[in-house]
Amino acid sequence: MSINLYLKKGKEESLKRFHPWVFSGAVQRIDGQPEEGNLVRVLSNDGKFLALGQWQIGSIAVRVLSFEDIEINRNFWHSRLVAALRVRQAIGVADSPLNDTYRLVHGEGDNVPGLIIDIYGRTAVMQAHSVGIHLCRQDIADALMEVMGDRLQNVYYKSETTLPFKAGLGQENGFLIGDTPENVATENGLKFHIDWLKGQKTGFFVDQRDNRSLLEHYSKGRNVLNMFCYTGGFSVYAMRGKANLVHSVDSSAKAVDLVNANINLNFPGDPRHEAFAEDAFKFLSEMQTPYDLIVLDPPAFAKHRDALKQALRGYTKLNARAFEKIQPGGILFTFSCSQAVNKDQFRMAVFTAAAMSGRSVRILHQLHQPADHPVNIYHPEGEYLKGLVLSVE
Repeated sequence: MSINLYLKKGKEESLKRFHPWVFSGAVQRIDGQPEEGNLVRVLSNDGKFLALGQWQIGSIAVRVLSFEDIEINRNFWHSRLVAALRVRQAIGVADSPLNDTYRLVHGEGDNVPGLIIDIYGRTAVMQAHSVGIHLCRQDIADALMEVMGDRLQNVYYKSETTLPFKAGLGQENGFLIGDTPENVATENGLKFHIDWLKGQKTGFFVDQRDNRSLLEHYSKGRNVLNMFCYTGGFSVYAMRGKANLVHSVDSSAKAVDLVNANINLNFPGDPRHEAFAEDAFKFLSEMQTPYDLIVLDPPAFAKHRDALKQALRGYTKLNARAFEKIQPGGILFTFSCSQAVNKDQFRMAVFTAAAMSGRSVRILHQLHQPADHPVNIYHPEGEYLKGLVLSVE
């Protein structure tokens, strides 16, 4: 049963352009008192239907599920998941003998705001970013099993850290369907341990798959430094790309254990790799090895707009240090996954760092999230991953 929500006069224009959010400042009145996660019918000031979505507390008041007045049930989730799978099949990441690691559902990009589903072999890791999705989790999991068929055996729910803290849901991570200790998945023919129990995001950074492949092609004969390595994805690809040596750095000792495990999974006993548990800035300042390929893939420096200025200073400082240290003729892969930082702001931070170093720098590639992390054309905010590949003389 949905509740009617009326917008202030003139506030319906963004919904007419299919933007999937209703901001709290646009709300005129609500019939009744919806609880967080309840379905609401969004109406114009004069009562015309605009959208159907889930109510939440905060600046985003409604996340839109449909611009048609339909029933949100298991059939709805089934149809959304079928559409998402078709896209992944079309781009070649699903049903590939060399790849069983991909994002099946990417929130607004797949017309399901608040829902993330990553596939790791026979296990799906599902993550809710809204109370509404949390309340529907079992229906979604059941529909997922139907859509995926024998591709899937387990659904793990990992939303402890992504649901609104004030909602007081007391959510614990765990399996909704099945159970397995097996945590190895394949990406482009390489094996990775996926830590969906305690790891960041859903256990692996699926969004860097295409960029890791690109790095592989630049790695031959180079000394590679992978900063903020986490699971060591870039390091494993560099090893396969015939790098001369690969060093992985992360401040977390647990991450260093994980990268070593992933290297050993693919290149057991290979002496080219070494990992260090150290602060990134300290390592860059004190490093002795002459690296001619450096990867900078830090965690988000700005998770909200209030931290934007400080984040841009951080990106400038980090890239300036890399420009100082990289060998002439070197290649720098540098990224920002901060949604609050747009492409132009990130490029300006890197430009400032290059100017500070006095080095000659050329842009070889402009990078972004892969096709299994689609951006809804009506929701440009969904474009969060920015990257540059730079040649440094």
